[in-house]
Amino acid sequence: MTGKSAAERRTGLLNGFAAYGMWGLVPLFWPLLKPSGAVEILAHRMVWSLFFVGAALLFIRRWAWLGELLRQPRRLALVAVAAAVITVNWGVYIWAVNSGHVVEASLGYFINPLVTIAMGVLLLKERLRTAQWAAVGVGAAAVVVLTVGYGQPPWISLCLAFSFATYGLVKKKVDLGGVESLAVESAIQFLPAVAYLVWLGTRGDATFGAEGAGHAALLAASGIVTALPLVCFGAAAIRVPLSTLGLLQYMTPVFQFLLGVLYFKEAMPPERWAGFALVWLALTLLTWDALRTARGSARALAEKKRRAAAADPASVPAEADPIRSTT
Repeated sequence: MTGKSAAERRTGLLNGFAAYGMWGLVPLFWPLLKPSGAVEILAHRMVWSLFFVGAALLFIRRWAWLGELLRQPRRLALVAVAAAVITVNWGVYIWAVNSGHVVEASLGYFINPLVTIAMGVLLLKERLRTAQWAAVGVGAAAVVVLTVGYGQPPWISLCLAFSFATYGLVKKKVDLGGVESLAVESAIQFLPAVAYLVWLGTRGDATFGAEGAGHAALLAASGIVTALPLVCFGAAAIRVPLSTLGLLQYMTPVFQFLLGVLYFKEAMPPERWAGFALVWLALTLLTWDALRTARGSARALAEKKRRAAAADPASVPAEADPIRSTT
């Protein structure tokens, strides 16, 4: 690996840690916006996100994609679906955090990979390996255990997991960069969000301005809280392997879980610990399977190149042949 590529990788890793770290610590931010309700916070998040992501696009001068997207109604419709789904995800998450359900919210992002795999089987007819089936089965058992522990299904966790998995599925079909996608999604969300805030103001229930300049600034900062991690994630995604990002993503629910237990002092009775332990076992199986598969693919590729080189030495690049490189 050259010095330049090593530096790029370090930059990518730092951005990845920053993105997932900020997402993991975001439960500390939403309570600062009280006495605003969850829907008002959500509306401000959608409005201010458009301003900040628009500023980011102006800074990097990347607009060519917009004209192409507008000429493709199907992709634009899919972005609208993504905007609707992420609106549900954001709203439920903000409400959960500000209602004392940080641990249950973290569970949603722990089980999200399992839900994504299940949706791949049901909707995309994907074939699973044995370890993946085992992980899904253990995850389903965890939901049963947690249902017994909560006295009802963990609706917050399931809503967050399914909405984010659906969002990921739609985004995969749209095939648009993170910052660009957020810009279009925010533009779609903008008018309904503004309309709600205006309606709230006419009723005299809006907190923006009524709670002082500091509170107004915090509401506006919700746009930065939304856009900045995504910018860091975009910088990481182009510099580090997806397998690395897949491991880093667990930082977010781990931080959220620790905040819920240690900072917000949420209850963790034995049956809830048992449910989380099963979820973590399922994720361990998934991670082990992914790493094993990646190593196997790398070995197969190296063997294929070795055989090709043995069959046709002229196909080996000069820099890879120590004898030819000295002539």
